[in-house]
Amino acid sequence: MRPAMTTIPSEPPQNPGWHLLFMAWLIASIATLCALFLGEVMGYTPCVLCWYQRIAMFPLVLILAAGLFPFDRRVLRYALPLALAGWLLALFHWGVASGLIPERVAPCSQGVPCSLEQVVWFGFLTLPMLSVLAFSSIVALLLLIHYKVSK
Repeated sequence: MRPAMTTIPSEPPQNPGWHLLFMAWLIASIATLCALFLGEVMGYTPCVLCWYQRIAMFPLVLILAAGLFPFDRRVLRYALPLALAGWLLALFHWGVASGLIPERVAPCSQGVPCSLEQVVWFGFLTLPMLSVLAFSSIVALLLLIHYKVSK
């Protein structure tokens, strides 16, 4: 008599949206940790526009994490508007810091001026530019989840 063949059930393929959402969460987490490090450890005082961008970025860490376990693409309803608002603020801040938008238009009338570039890495990477890149990446990943992942 032959022993019964046992097969090991293969795991179902992981939803590709989960990986995209994880990458968005990772970017939001790194951006949040960097902002906290620069403010709390390095002692840089953020301008008003930086505070507004933090208000948009910090909750994304929790919101995106809530959609990971288990994967729930409905998290896009909450994360995408917040990421788009942060992206618009970051673009505006980048315009002010680069001189494209006059500073008198910016809400930075007290404290640190929004045009002050406290950190410049490699001669061209500024904090407003990094914020634009972070929010752009998060928005792109969330849109990929929305349009490419089956419902």
